[in-house]
Amino acid sequence: MSRSHFPPDFVWGVAAASYQIEGAAYEGEKGPSVWDEFVKKEGAIANHDTGDIACDHFHRYEEDVAIMSELGYPVYRLSINWPRVIPAGTGKVYADGLDFYDRLIDTLLAKNITPYVTLFHWEYPQALQEKGGWLNPDSPKWFAEFTQVIVDKLSDRVQNWITINEPQCFLVLGHYDGVHAPGLKMPVKDILAMAHHVFIAHGEAVKVIRSSARTKPHIGLAMVGSTFIPFTDTPEDIEAARQALFGFHGRSEGLWSAGLWFDPMLLGKYPEAYYRAYGDQIPDIRPEDLQTMAQPIDFLGLNIYTSPQVRKGPGGQPEIVPYKTGMPRAHNGWPVTPKSLYWGPRFYYERYKLPIYITENGLANQDWVSLDGKVHDPQRIDYLRRYLLELDRAIADGVNVKGYLQWSILDNFEWAEGYDKRFGLIYVDFETQKRTVKDSARWYANVIKTNGEALFEGI
Repeated sequence: MSRSHFPPDFVWGVAAASYQIEGAAYEGEKGPSVWDEFVKKEGAIANHDTGDIACDHFHRYEEDVAIMSELGYPVYRLSINWPRVIPAGTGKVYADGLDFYDRLIDTLLAKNITPYVTLFHWEYPQALQEKGGWLNPDSPKWFAEFTQVIVDKLSDRVQNWITINEPQCFLVLGHYDGVHAPGLKMPVKDILAMAHHVFIAHGEAVKVIRSSARTKPHIGLAMVGSTFIPFTDTPEDIEAARQALFGFHGRSEGLWSAGLWFDPMLLGKYPEAYYRAYGDQIPDIRPEDLQTMAQPIDFLGLNIYTSPQVRKGPGGQPEIVPYKTGMPRAHNGWPVTPKSLYWGPRFYYERYKLPIYITENGLANQDWVSLDGKVHDPQRIDYLRRYLLELDRAIADGVNVKGYLQWSILDNFEWAEGYDKRFGLIYVDFETQKRTVKDSARWYANVIKTNGEALFEGI
């Protein structure tokens, strides 16, 4: 009798993003993205690293797909580099750039790997940034035009679509904190206006996919799955964690509230606390905007890595409880908090009633090739096992979790952290581009093969 609660049709796979792995930043007529420009900024990226070459996946995709196939990975989540396809962001399509994704999809399908295509994973065209970027009211139209090009080319073979990845990050980190591309520090009022345009862009993209896809589409979002772990399992602390997640408390003037980022697209309205928190900084919100941004979607993708813990504090407000000194941490400093994969899916499913996919989860580790020529990463195996056991528990408790996509298939360009932080199941030597399958990659292959049963071995 199986101990695993993962359903028979559970979707297992891996994920990556175009700028982080493709390289070929200036191949042919490809246009620059905001990341191509940002990496040139002095001090922006650790070790002066860039994504100019990255994992050279653009030239080595057949090798990478062959490795996924050998390991038995059934699903690969990829993203499209917008200015590789439309160099100026709108207008003329660069046929050779679009053909790369055409070949990649064919290669995946030939190896029985199902593609999940993310339309936007931060690769914003620099040409459009110079026209105001997401602050420009025309930005949703630009994104809809790009979506149309991709859907027309790929939808005869692609059914699974993710419109936008982590608007919280590319807007707050990129336009408020200034630590990600395009490296701006804009006022809250502008962030809220850009968020509104991104929500509309998502809705316009959904409409394009629904109306134009040549095979029945399965459409979702991939969002920062911010969550909070209740310090105890008492109703009071659970409610405090829920309030901390969806309310307007905490850092960056409430700009990380899940209520702000999820409610408009999934419920068709901004939360009441949004209006109280921001007052006259709120953009003009038309009823037709809310209708557009709340197009029905089929699943909610959550990118979950770590979480603070909270309890009911003075006055009934959520209170952060610091983690103990010396607790396990990833190489990038994030606390290892397996219960994130229980409480996150649970809170979001309770609120939005959509099937959940974990579209990213993984460990930044300090991996290297051992003397035996292999990469032994027991910490990553332990991390993934602990998190997946909590995801299994969420499913057992009734949360409708449909899939899990591990981040990432390859060590890659980790944005402002450069190449120091290795998230991959496959080790990449960035000088030689040699790939080495890590122990965790084969362990994960067995988890997939047993549909989660392997997680329970020895316990």
